[in-house]
Amino acid sequence: MDFNVKKLACDAGVFFTRAVQFTEEKLGQAEKTELDPHLENLLSRADSTKNWTEKILRQTEILLQPNPSARIEEFIYDKLDKKLPSKTTNAELLGQYMLDAANDFGPGTPYGSTLITVGEYQKRLGGAEREFLHTSAAGFLTPLRNFLEGDWRTISKERRLLENRRLDLDICKARLKKAKQAEAKAALLSEEVDKAEHELRVAQTEFDRQAEVTRLLLEGISSTHLNHLRCLHDFAEAQATYFAQCHHYMQDLQKELNRCVNSAGAPLSSHAAAAVCPNPPATSSTSSQRPSTLSVEQTQLPVTGTRKAKVLYDYDAHDATELSLLADELITVYTIPGMDPDWLMGERGNEKGKVPVTYLELLS
Repeated sequence: MDFNVKKLACDAGVFFTRAVQFTEEKLGQAEKTELDPHLENLLSRADSTKNWTEKILRQTEILLQPNPSARIEEFIYDKLDKKLPSKTTNAELLGQYMLDAANDFGPGTPYGSTLITVGEYQKRLGGAEREFLHTSAAGFLTPLRNFLEGDWRTISKERRLLENRRLDLDICKARLKKAKQAEAKAALLSEEVDKAEHELRVAQTEFDRQAEVTRLLLEGISSTHLNHLRCLHDFAEAQATYFAQCHHYMQDLQKELNRCVNSAGAPLSSHAAAAVCPNPPATSSTSSQRPSTLSVEQTQLPVTGTRKAKVLYDYDAHDATELSLLADELITVYTIPGMDPDWLMGERGNEKGKVPVTYLELLS
């Protein structure tokens, strides 16, 4: 391999000279050319953009894939420019286990048939999750990575060049100053002064040119913000779609399970009904303390008249039209024509509002 010894020596000399200049500036022994305020502001804004983009990207990755090992695997596949094999989501795996268990216990049994119903919906939830992860990765994570691995690397490279040009400029200024001092002492014209002035003009031109290039790149950060803004909207929309799908699937699942309870017939006790139909959904912070039984009578709503009802679980009203409940209290309930069958009107003293049927045990 051929080496250009002269070029290597020249590069080493330039590097050493810049290092000396930089050290003297840090120690306050040399003057430093300051960048104009606009450029300094752009540099600060770019640094903030880079730092926050890294944090948002990292935390979004954790949100979408909490498993560190899986994240490392995805990173390796991405760096190798290979497509990661499609994996079964946890919900899909749970659904498949339920289906397999149903086949073992007997699809015609109450437990087996309910396992099939719940298992199918778990697989739907898993499919919705996989679609959400794919959409979020393509529409949100990829643009953030592209900025950090593409635009930011270009900006960093030009910033380093600008810093080198700035050091060269200050080195030339120092040389000219020393040449003029030597000329004054010798009381005669010096070629060193002319040479130093020429080098300073060249260094100033190169510095100004590089400052302009860097400024244009930094001003492009505004376009990056606009692009990330659109990606942020897409990410929020993907989240909304995913959670809406999950909510829709769970509502359908509840209806299916309620039909299971109704088809079981009135002779079922509350414990038998609970074996066919799972617990009501948790909608308040006290859900972990609620019992797991659900009376069949809860789904057989009175058409007219009032009845007494025992509250099974605490319930916090979401708005002024609803009535907050405390477990084990007794309230009066009745229906209103056209009212959602999942709700009743409840009264307690002078208080009145809608209450969810699944939180009540209707008394005769």
